[in-house]
Amino acid sequence: MKSILLIGLGRFGRHIAIHLDQLGHQVMAVDSSDERAEAVLPFVTNAQIGDSTNGEFLESLGVRNYDVCIVAIGHDFQSSLETTSLLKEMGAKLVVSRATTDVQEKFLLRNGADEVIYPEKQLAKWVAIRYSTDHVLDYIELDSDHTMFEIQVPDDWVGKSIGTLDIRKKHKVNVIGIKEGGKVRLTISPDTVLEAGETMLVFGNNKDLQKCFHI
Repeated sequence: MKSILLIGLGRFGRHIAIHLDQLGHQVMAVDSSDERAEAVLPFVTNAQIGDSTNGEFLESLGVRNYDVCIVAIGHDFQSSLETTSLLKEMGAKLVVSRATTDVQEKFLLRNGADEVIYPEKQLAKWVAIRYSTDHVLDYIELDSDHTMFEIQVPDDWVGKSIGTLDIRKKHKVNVIGIKEGGKVRLTISPDTVLEAGETMLVFGNNKDLQKCFHI
């Protein structure tokens, strides 16, 4: 369980609060609107109404005590930038800020953000990959070069074992799990036979994955 300071309770911030609550974390929520702050009360440990660009107010929250500070302000970039900078100046351990443009991302990283989340850009990439192919069901980008895909078993792999296909050596791709009926099986060996209707969790370099699965 982590203690998290969440600043900005618009639609994006509210969804973060809900999911953090489901994961069992302690959340202090902050917004300048009493209406938005009140709306998230069922999902957070506490909520404060105030201006996060005000140094005294921000200091009163004890930002150094939180494991993560999330700046989810989306409608006012100046406030987001000032809040991010103040958090870092006050000794926040980890500052994660939201960007809505590439330029904002650069400014936030230069002014105190340890990490930047760019929901529109990240979701757009996911949608492009997910719906431009029939066999990719999901993916997680681990860094700029490596990705994990959930992908349907290719027709010419059905009925064959992982060892027979020699996937790792031939394609430089690692099969790390098999999913069927919503359940994931992570005990994989060279004798594991791939069946129709299953999906594979595969990991590797982006270029190798794209070449192997024609993505």
